[in-house]
Amino acid sequence: MELIETAIAGALIIEPRVFGDERGFFLESWNADTFAAAGLDMQFVQDNHSRSARGVLRGLHYQLPGEQGKLVRVTRGAVFDVAVDIRRSSPTFGKWAGVELSAANKRMFWLPAGLAHGFLCLEDGTDFLYKCTAVYQPQHEHCIRWDDPAIGIEWPLGDIVPQLSSKDAEGQAFGEAMTFP
Repeated sequence: MELIETAIAGALIIEPRVFGDERGFFLESWNADTFAAAGLDMQFVQDNHSRSARGVLRGLHYQLPGEQGKLVRVTRGAVFDVAVDIRRSSPTFGKWAGVELSAANKRMFWLPAGLAHGFLCLEDGTDFLYKCTAVYQPQHEHCIRWDDPAIGIEWPLGDIVPQLSSKDAEGQAFGEAMTFP
């Protein structure tokens, strides 16, 4: 497995070892020993799976308290996945990192606790999977606007008009959002 650093401290793109032939492929999406040997010693307590149509934009979500680290990947379709550092003590506070995750590239994205997270679906029927280090607590969920100019995320919209939930459409401005110490 190869770890690729991003513009955010601790957020990593993970390229798993893929073994393939004319029959298909095999990869380990999670192995506690392998990840720990690479310096990523985490314990997951919840797995989630969502399916979305092209143009669906989810986020930017986070929990406080009850912050979650997330290991995310796509098993069908493609997304542009984004993390925003909302840890005031971090040298990368307020910065964002984005990566295309797809069934074709098999990449994963590790987002440590203290980041807001969102993604834009680039293909219909995209299956997005994520492992979480803390359970979902809806009463502690927060949302920052996906298009806040203070963050300046460069979403690859092209001809896409984002489809947002009402919660995401009403996200807070970055400057008004609750952040981590």
